[in-house]
Amino acid sequence: MKISGRRMKKPAFLFLIAVLLLLLPLSCVSQAASAPSGTGKKMDILFLHDTHSHLDSFLTVEDGEAATVGGFPRIMTLINQARTQNPDTLILDAGDFSMGTLVQTIYDSEAAELRMLGALGCQVTTLGNHEFDYRSAGLANALNAAVSSGEPVPSIVLCNIDWETMEAEGLTQEQQLLRDAFDAYGIQDYTIITKGDVRLAVFGVFGVDSLACAPTCALKFRDASQAAAEVVSEIKANEDVDMIVCVSHSGTSEDEKKSEDEILAKNVPEIDLIVSGHTHTALEQPIRHGDTYIVSCGEYAKNLGSLSMEQGQNGRWEMTSYSLLPITPATESHQATQDKIDSFMEIVDSSYLSRFGYNRSQVLARNEITFATASDLYDTQADHNLGNLLSDAFKYAVSNADTGDTHPVDVAIVPSGCVRDTFAPGDITVEDVFNAYSLGIGLDGVAGYPLISIYLTGAELKTGAEIDASVSDLMPSARLYTSGLSYSFNPHRIILNKVTDCYLTDDAGNRTELQDDRLYRIICDLYSGQMLGAVTDVSYGILSIQPKFADGTPIENIEDAIIQTEAGELKAWAAIAEYMDSLPDTDGDGISDIPAVYGTLQGRKVIQDSRNLLHLIKGLNKYAVVIILVVLLILALLITLIFLIVRFLLRLTKRKKTSQN
Repeated sequence: MKISGRRMKKPAFLFLIAVLLLLLPLSCVSQAASAPSGTGKKMDILFLHDTHSHLDSFLTVEDGEAATVGGFPRIMTLINQARTQNPDTLILDAGDFSMGTLVQTIYDSEAAELRMLGALGCQVTTLGNHEFDYRSAGLANALNAAVSSGEPVPSIVLCNIDWETMEAEGLTQEQQLLRDAFDAYGIQDYTIITKGDVRLAVFGVFGVDSLACAPTCALKFRDASQAAAEVVSEIKANEDVDMIVCVSHSGTSEDEKKSEDEILAKNVPEIDLIVSGHTHTALEQPIRHGDTYIVSCGEYAKNLGSLSMEQGQNGRWEMTSYSLLPITPATESHQATQDKIDSFMEIVDSSYLSRFGYNRSQVLARNEITFATASDLYDTQADHNLGNLLSDAFKYAVSNADTGDTHPVDVAIVPSGCVRDTFAPGDITVEDVFNAYSLGIGLDGVAGYPLISIYLTGAELKTGAEIDASVSDLMPSARLYTSGLSYSFNPHRIILNKVTDCYLTDDAGNRTELQDDRLYRIICDLYSGQMLGAVTDVSYGILSIQPKFADGTPIENIEDAIIQTEAGELKAWAAIAEYMDSLPDTDGDGISDIPAVYGTLQGRKVIQDSRNLLHLIKGLNKYAVVIILVVLLILALLITLIFLIVRFLLRLTKRKKTSQN
C-alpha cells in the first residue's frame, strides 16, 4: 500500500489495520440503520377516474393550442408496458366512468364504459354522480347489460349507501330496481384482491357534493367518514390484509375544510391510499395526512395515474414513486382496444345519431376562432366566447322550432357546469358538438338533456345575474353565460348587491330595460332547471327563482317545461348542431363557418373592477341594506360589550385600591 508515494512503515500499517477492524462493526451498524426496514412487500398501482365515456382519443384545446389527448387504446399500451415490468400491477378507477361523449348514448343498452374498463384490466371501480344521469332505470339497465355481456368487468364497491334507512321507510320502486341490479352485478361495500404477496381490501365511498350533483339519484347515503370507519373496522376484524385502499367519488378542494377526501383521510387514518375522483383534480404530488395518501390524475383519461408503494415494518405503506402519465399521440395505440371502441361507435351511429339525421363524423362547421375552454368557463369569471356561442345556439334553435309556443325567446342561459368541452380550430363534427354538451337524458329516455322553456319576471332575471355575480365563486358550476341578457357587476361590492346594470339586448345589440313585474321567456337545459334548488341553498334561500308557465302559474315539476317538437324533445346538443349548420358559408365550400364576431368580446358580462367608494355603495339594494344593518348591529353590540367589560374592570380596580387603603 502506498500513501503519498512513500512506503508505509510496518508499525503504522499494523495500527491502521487494527483501527479498521475496530470500526468495521460500527460501519455495519450504520449500514443497517440506513437500509430500509420494511417487510419487502411492494405494490404498483395504475389508476383513473372521471373518464366520462372518453374511450377514444379526442381533439381539444390544451394551454391555448389544439391537442389530441386521451384514449383507452393508448392507455392499454401503457398498462401492458407496466405489466411487463410487474404482472401484479393493480388497475383502479374512482367513478364517473360514464357521461361525456357519444358512447354514453348506449350506456344503458351496451354498458360500453364498464366493458372497456374491464378490457383494460381494471379490477375495481365505484359509482360517481353521473352514473345516475340516466336515472335509476338507466343505471340498472347498464349494470344488467354489463353482466349479460359475459365480458370481464370491474368489481363495483360502495359502502355508504343507506339501505337501512330506505328499507325502514319502505323501498320505492326506483330504489328496489337499483337494489336488484346491484345484487345482480355483485356491488359490495368492499372487495379483497391478492396481487403477488400483497393482499388488499378496496372499498368505495360517495361524497356529499357528488349527491348534490345527482338530482335524479333515488338513493340515500350515509356520512362517508362514518361508513368508511365502520367498513375499515370490519375489514381489520375479518380480513387478513396488508393494505386498505379507498376508491372515492368525493374529491378534494383547495379549502382543506371542505376537501372531502382530506376529511376522510383525517377521520379514518387506517386507510393507506385514497384514489380521489369527482373534482377532476390532477395532483402533481400526492396529498398526505398521517400515513394516508390521496392521489388524483384528472379527467377524460388525459392522464394515467401511476404509483408504487412499499410496506414498512409497522405495516403502513410508503409511496416510493408517483407520476401522471400523459396520454398523447406519442404513445402507440393498442389496435385490439381501438377495434372494440370502433364497434361500439358503429352502434352509436345506427341506434342513436340516425334518429337525428346525423353521423358522428359529419362536419357541421369550420372554425378559425380560439374558443375558451370548458375549464375557463368554470374557473374564470369573464365574458367567454364559448358560452356566448352555446347560448346563441339555444336561442336560435328554439326560435326556429315549431314548439306551439308563439312567445319570442327573450333570453337563453348556459351554466358552466353543463359545458364539457370546447371547439378547436378546424372542422367541427357532430361528435365534437355532442362532446361539448353531452350530459343527461330526457323524460323520453333518449340520451341528452332536453331544453326547457320557462318564464321569469324581470326581477328574477336580475336575481339570475346576481347569482352569477355573488354565488358562482362559491359554486363555479353556476357561472352563467347568456344570449339576450347583458349585465355589469363589480366583484368588490357587497355580496348579493354586486350587479350594477342588467338589461335585454336584441340581435342588433339594442338595449331594452327590464320591467320587474313582466314575464320573459327563458331557455335553458333540463339539468339547469333541476339545479335551481341547489343555487337557492347556497344563498341560504335569499336568491330564489320560481320557474313559471306563460300565464304565470308556478311550475311544480320542471320536466313539464321540456320543449317538444314534432320530432320529440329538443335536445341541447342537437340545438347546437342545428345552429352550427345554419351559420353562413363565407368561403362557398358548402360548409358553415364560425363567424368572426365570436373572436371578439361581446360585452354580455362586464366586470367593473373598481374600489371607488362611490362605486361600491351606489344603488344599494334591499339585501345590501339588510347586510349593512346586520353588520352595524353586530359592531354596536361588540362596542357595547367592550365598553361594559372595560367599565367592569375599572370598577373592580377601583374597589381593590379602596380595600387596600
